[in-house]
Amino acid sequence: MASLKEIRSRIASVQATQKITKALQMVAASKLRRARDAAENARPYAERMAAVIANLAAGVSGAGAPPLLAGTGSSRRELVVVATADRGLAGGFNSSIVRMARDHIAARTSEGREVKVITVGRKARDQLRRIVGERMVASLEAGASPTFEKAQEVANLVIKRFEAGEVDVVTLVYNRFASTVSQVPTLKQLVPAQVEGAGPSLDLKGAAYEYEPEESAILETLLPRNITTQILAALMENQAGFFAAQMAAMDNATRNAGELIAKLTLIKNRTRQAQITKELIEIISGAEAL
Repeated sequence: MASLKEIRSRIASVQATQKITKALQMVAASKLRRARDAAENARPYAERMAAVIANLAAGVSGAGAPPLLAGTGSSRRELVVVATADRGLAGGFNSSIVRMARDHIAARTSEGREVKVITVGRKARDQLRRIVGERMVASLEAGASPTFEKAQEVANLVIKRFEAGEVDVVTLVYNRFASTVSQVPTLKQLVPAQVEGAGPSLDLKGAAYEYEPEESAILETLLPRNITTQILAALMENQAGFFAAQMAAMDNATRNAGELIAKLTLIKNRTRQAQITKELIEIISGAEAL
């Protein structure tokens, strides 16, 4: 049995840990609302962008379709962009993304496809390096908060490799923020751009639209911007999900620390009582011996 001093030392250690987890919970809760609002506000823009592209794509077909829309005609080479957070202490938030990416990569390689990986976030880099390190071609940090510049940097890497003929398909893996207690690992195809079910169709109210310049010319400009937009929206979803997961994880850790402190306090009191009882017995036995 541990000594009274050791038990008191452990209680003090758990109390210090509890203060840290409580502070992290409060910080995550204070940042969650802003991150959630940013993610929810980004959704309509991304959805409308997808709807516009779907509307434009309906008038473009065959050789006139931009490569980012039509693809290369093959799916043999795939680039997987895995976006996580830079930090941990958020339960299974990062692991769920990496697990989905790992399963997707394994499924594609079993089909004989060539898969390359770009990671966004230190946790994705650290976990995937041990599993598919030979497939990683680039690694970026997510940063303190999502920015258009960060999304543009990732999009430039994607577009550069596609235009160089190194990849045929590009897939993004991230966590979609569903609620404070739920984040959904999501796969989204960025290249070729998905137009079926991309978003609500535009209501033309019976009017006929004529585009100047032509649809293909507009798509040439719009498709690269759509990749940046979809990546930025995913990074915002990730940040909201991260703070929600961290708040829940730190709340659980704080409550667990409180339960452990209560158990250790009970053990301390019992140990102290046992010591007092032992001392009393020794005093009484010594008095009777005299």
